[in-house]
Amino acid sequence: MKQDPKLTHVSENGSPRMVDVGEKAITAREAIARSVVRLPEEAESLLHDGRLFSKKGPVFETAIIAGTMAAKRTSELIPFCHPLPIENCTVEIELHENREVEITCRVSVHHKTGVEMEALTGASVAALTVYDMCKAVSHDIVIEQTRLISKSGGKSDYGAS
Repeated sequence: MKQDPKLTHVSENGSPRMVDVGEKAITAREAIARSVVRLPEEAESLLHDGRLFSKKGPVFETAIIAGTMAAKRTSELIPFCHPLPIENCTVEIELHENREVEITCRVSVHHKTGVEMEALTGASVAALTVYDMCKAVSHDIVIEQTRLISKSGGKSDYGAS
């Protein structure tokens, strides 16, 4: 019988807990996450010179700021995330011809724990901001996926480096 993997945020008696990182080594850590947003045809009315503008302002520029702010505040939003002194956070947004918006958030830090949740939170909130700023033209906007692309610097790396 296959044994369930150990969940790090659950104690032996089943109680939720924060992971103790006190004995871990400080290393350079980086994570990259991506969210994809599909815009309906109606959103093309917001396009001007290859950029999206809504009544609330420039969509992508606002989403970049929101994603960065969210990454920095992840520990306030997700239980048991350690507050981290983020050293760098970039949010890049590309609009593809099929009205697919690709949002990539890259976060790095020198610390005892990784920044996957910060990158995922940054990408997610940037996607939600795109939705919020474009919903006046249609509610048929779909946030299709948010996923971890890669992480490095901890005991195990994941994805492309």
